[in-house]
Amino acid sequence: MSSEYIAGACNIGKGEVRRRQFVALIGIFLIATSATTLLATDQVRSARISIFLPAMIFSVGFIQSRKKFCLAYGLAGTFNFGKLGSITKVQSAEDRKADRKTAISILAQAAFLAAVITAVFFALPL
Repeated sequence: MSSEYIAGACNIGKGEVRRRQFVALIGIFLIATSATTLLATDQVRSARISIFLPAMIFSVGFIQSRKKFCLAYGLAGTFNFGKLGSITKVQSAEDRKADRKTAISILAQAAFLAAVITAVFFALPL
């Protein structure tokens, strides 16, 4: 794991990565809870689309932790390798542009993963 800022590639350290992993776990819990509730209460099939939001929470946390890159920090032009919440501003405009590009890419990847999870749940014959 890199312990220094790399524009467009790495903008968070170990503590921040663990925080994103925890968010992914919360997302998994919310997916399981939502899916169980939807199936147990015999909701209409179209209600299964509501699984997208918890799937998005999982996807964003998962992808950020795997890439060691925070979407929000990338959009804000900041990074953190110190204690949680201790952010530093990116100085170079070129680096901020690379970070924004990566952040938008992560958002798109997370939306795609959440859509796939939602589609699979929607298609289940339960």
